[in-house]
Amino acid sequence: MNHRPNSLHMSDIAHSMHPYTNMRLHEEKGPMIMAEGNGARVTDSEGKEYIEGLAGLWSVAVGFSETRLADAAYAQLKRLPYYHSFAHKAHEPSIRLAEKLVEMTPEGLNRVFFTNSGSEANDTVVKMAWFLNNGLGRPEKKKFLSRTKAYHGITIASGSLTGLAGNQKDFDLPAIPVTHLSCPHFWRYGEEGETEAEFTARLLKELEDTILAEGPETIAAFIGEPVMGAGGVMTPPEGYWPGVVEICHKYDILVVSDEVINGFGRTGARFGCEKYGFTPDILVTSKQLTSSYMPLAAIVVNDKVYNAIADNTAKLGNFGHGFTGTGHPVACAVGLENLNIIEERDLMGNAKRLEPMFQDGLRAFADHPLIGEIRGVGLIAGLEMADKKTKQPFGKPGTVAAKVVALAAEEGLICRNVYDTVALCPPLIVTEDDVREIHARLGRALDRALDWAKSEGML
Repeated sequence: MNHRPNSLHMSDIAHSMHPYTNMRLHEEKGPMIMAEGNGARVTDSEGKEYIEGLAGLWSVAVGFSETRLADAAYAQLKRLPYYHSFAHKAHEPSIRLAEKLVEMTPEGLNRVFFTNSGSEANDTVVKMAWFLNNGLGRPEKKKFLSRTKAYHGITIASGSLTGLAGNQKDFDLPAIPVTHLSCPHFWRYGEEGETEAEFTARLLKELEDTILAEGPETIAAFIGEPVMGAGGVMTPPEGYWPGVVEICHKYDILVVSDEVINGFGRTGARFGCEKYGFTPDILVTSKQLTSSYMPLAAIVVNDKVYNAIADNTAKLGNFGHGFTGTGHPVACAVGLENLNIIEERDLMGNAKRLEPMFQDGLRAFADHPLIGEIRGVGLIAGLEMADKKTKQPFGKPGTVAAKVVALAAEEGLICRNVYDTVALCPPLIVTEDDVREIHARLGRALDRALDWAKSEGML
């Protein structure tokens, strides 16, 4: 994978700092340089083509090099390349996109605030919750509830909500008042002899017990991904989400649905909250909002949240928060065209139609010696590399999953290792032939990884 030194390769090593990367290892290994993308495939600088099995970073819904999005960006760049939305200013792309998001999201979510990324959006959610509670005369109602293995971003506030050690260690996080509840992953955290219903009941009891112990008057919101993504693609146990909402609303605690990965059909429904039967007070979306052609995220809130914020801005004379790029006209124009494509081509329906084929084909690997569990919904899945009986990883944690991902790339499939899980999340435009090829290439990588693990004495 791009072992041959070239000017870009060496320049990257000399000058670039990469996120989620061992920088010293990168100095030795160097980058895989991507040169082109077309549909569900990308090509590296050496001419090797891959199926993009993670849709970039869980995000390129309409595939790569969609000319309609390029045309929408160019047209907006020529007409109004930039304007802000501070102090009563507005422009058509952000207005139209806000209208579209209110139309597409669950009933009752009526107001939209734009940011540049999901991390910024969840950071803004924290500030909104603090702002509205101060305005309501509840200055002590500031704590957040999240979950272990949750991923909500990497700013100081959103990184605090995240429940992954790798995102917090040596960053001095969490830095805001947040309690991380148990991860709702039944296969790994269910107790011996416990049914799924009993597991759900135990987690809901933990939630209510935590609220009562902390004091309902101190807790502002519960935030969660309907399907947990970057923590390892964990689907919730049956009845979990409706139970969470019932308990939170009992104690006047806001429910935030982080749909940055889940949104716009990824789970086989428009949004993950609809898949699992609940309506949040706040919904956060990004990634597939523009298919990541432009940086953009949106926070969609209900009238209760909006009115509390708006009333406080009237008291103070201002909502002192926003970004230079909030509602950027080019990003919003691309987002609106992207959502039009998703609807016109029924890409959310495509995810639902291909779900059985995609998921069943992956579950055909269930007996593979490297695989402990296979889980997923819609067009997102995770295969955990672990001993089926002990549920422990083979060798050093993360090693086997990383090897599978490296071998999958050699086979022409890009996926991602998330700790001990191999994650897949292909573009929503994939076809049946693409899905078959994903399965075939992954299967070869798994078999090669098995041979390697045996040679290393791991099995």
